[in-house]
Amino acid sequence: MKNQTRFAVVIVVVACVARVAFAADSGADTYKAKCAMCHAADGSGNTPAGKAMKAVPFSSPEVVKKSDADLIAATKNGKGKMPAYAAKLTDEQITEVVAYIRTLQKK
Repeated sequence: MKNQTRFAVVIVVVACVARVAFAADSGADTYKAKCAMCHAADGSGNTPAGKAMKAVPFSSPEVVKKSDADLIAATKNGKGKMPAYAAKLTDEQITEVVAYIRTLQKK
């Protein structure tokens, strides 16, 4: 019985780790397809469209201090010149993109 319990715990842990890794990959893919054209691959906003729209770099203190809920709301509803993505991305995709943005802030 102990071996079965250990095996079940290992399976659950592996599944959780795989889900997190998949979410990071999915967030990166969605970011590249929908966000990078304005926000740049590195989140700097250093693209022609980003410069024209005055995209704030994700590494700026004002963005870093925002909560995930704030970033999710801005993505869903739009902010400034950024369009709303609520009709274009699922809630899960938006959450994954925000998680990916957080990885860009650490680079």
